[in-house]
Amino acid sequence: MKALPVLATVLAGSLLLQGCVIVTESDWKEGRAEYDGQVDERENRNRIAALPMQLSVNDVKQRLGTPDFSDRWQADDSDYQVLYYRTHRTHADGMTTRDECTPLVFVNGELTGTGDLALDSIKKSR
Repeated sequence: MKALPVLATVLAGSLLLQGCVIVTESDWKEGRAEYDGQVDERENRNRIAALPMQLSVNDVKQRLGTPDFSDRWQADDSDYQVLYYRTHRTHADGMTTRDECTPLVFVNGELTGTGDLALDSIKKSR
């Protein structure tokens, strides 16, 4: 019968702690806790910055994984493809949108540029 009060105390304590988040010292950076995905975003930025030009679409996907968004079209006898990888947070809504991604631009299957300037340059050339 002595176990019953102990069990009740443990059960009550676990119910009170449900939903609590414990932030460890390693989670804390620059005065705030990192949100889910922030490490992935930083890694994506670093990997994108290190990509050599003329890399194939498949090579990029092997290095960065599945893109968050992808567009593909043909114009002027060229095949265009844009892969979007999340690199920053704009909206704290838990959803990934294109404005939170960096575009990787491919022409005829080869990486020709990264970022909004690269994307704008192929839009202007059409």
